[in-house]
Amino acid sequence: MFGSRRPELKTPDQLRLMRRAGQVVAQALAATSAEVRAGITTCELDAVAAEVIASAGAEPSFLDYGADINGEGGFPGVICVSVNDEVVHGIPGDRVLQTGDLVSIDCGAIVEGWHGDAARSVFVGEPGDPAAVKLSQVTHDALWSGIGAARLGGRVTDISAAIEEFVTAQGDYGIAEGLVGHGIGSAMHMEPDVPNEGRPGRGPRITEGLALAVEPMLTLGSSQTATLDDEWTMVTVDGSWAAHWEHTITVTEHGLWVLTAEDGGEELLAKHGLPFGPLSD
Repeated sequence: MFGSRRPELKTPDQLRLMRRAGQVVAQALAATSAEVRAGITTCELDAVAAEVIASAGAEPSFLDYGADINGEGGFPGVICVSVNDEVVHGIPGDRVLQTGDLVSIDCGAIVEGWHGDAARSVFVGEPGDPAAVKLSQVTHDALWSGIGAARLGGRVTDISAAIEEFVTAQGDYGIAEGLVGHGIGSAMHMEPDVPNEGRPGRGPRITEGLALAVEPMLTLGSSQTATLDDEWTMVTVDGSWAAHWEHTITVTEHGLWVLTAEDGGEELLAKHGLPFGPLSD
């Protein structure tokens, strides 16, 4: 589960650049979510995010991600747009959104070589299924339970255990198998993995300079997933709907700093009685 390479530790200045990238991601997600409506296509949403990122002087993290040395085979979108039973990595295209759809939008941006990564789930118009509404809320709250478990000197799986404990207490939800959060910084995906379940006290220590993307992905049914023929889109095997919420975080000597939240996480951290610890400019 955990690689042998040491996690990348950032300097305060590098974390500030990641915060700038995180703010671009937050702006792109806000703008894209505001455009979610019946009749819009997922590629039109992709264009909204692309414009926000370009206007900020940033670069998209996802576009061409995974391309080979010839520049082929990379992810073809600026954002991932995953609808209903699609868990993650949905490719923007000509799919037209319908009222009641549950849409997970994942976005990454780069500022001066440093990445931010976040995701949210939104409904198209009025949601038709109360169970899907609760699924998204539980996933959102599980994210913040995981964030709240991060402490200097703690271990990465303290986050994992907090997510699993919260989800289990809410009902019978699937925690999507094989999908985890990750270290992030000078690359999008880095050591260490951040699983969404497991025992606490394992994995690398949480130290100053470590940045993590925490991202629970839950389903209304089985935890089993499969990859479609496009080699990117991951769906639930049983066709149940899924939700995805994510933030990039770091822990400073003062507390938690949510790099991809517009306010740095201050409001929700205060709501949960957790210390807010941004670095000064």
